[in-house]
Amino acid sequence: MFVLLRHLRRVRGEAGLSRPDHPRSVALRHVDAGSCNACEHELTATAAPQYDLQRFGLDIVASPRHADVLLVTGAITRRMEPALFAAYDAMPEPRRVAALGDCALGCGVLADPDELAQPLDQLLRVDIRIPGCPPTPAEIAAAILAATPG
Repeated sequence: MFVLLRHLRRVRGEAGLSRPDHPRSVALRHVDAGSCNACEHELTATAAPQYDLQRFGLDIVASPRHADVLLVTGAITRRMEPALFAAYDAMPEPRRVAALGDCALGCGVLADPDELAQPLDQLLRVDIRIPGCPPTPAEIAAAILAATPG
């Protein structure tokens, strides 16, 4: 374990990562509403030492009851629509919604149109838009950091 932590510190040092001047604490709840998983892979990469969103106080949480931002990926399918609304309704106020990727923004076609609900911005008010198919980890990090207070 010590070797792993030492290696992580070295990688962070080589990448030139520094701590932010103003600490923040924002909890993200991710909902995959029907994606191809490309956005999820890029979102996972934001936890890597090169980006490390946790050093900015951004963390993905398991429960929407603890979340500040609902991060949605994929084209909204009719079967996931109730789960999306359930997660949104469980979040405390003030809550924000982020659309991650072109499918969540209604730009991509991923399935049979009869199985798709409306784009996310027609179902919920979208506060953060992160375009791309898929967006890079740097683009994801920049968009979330720019839209969250800190």
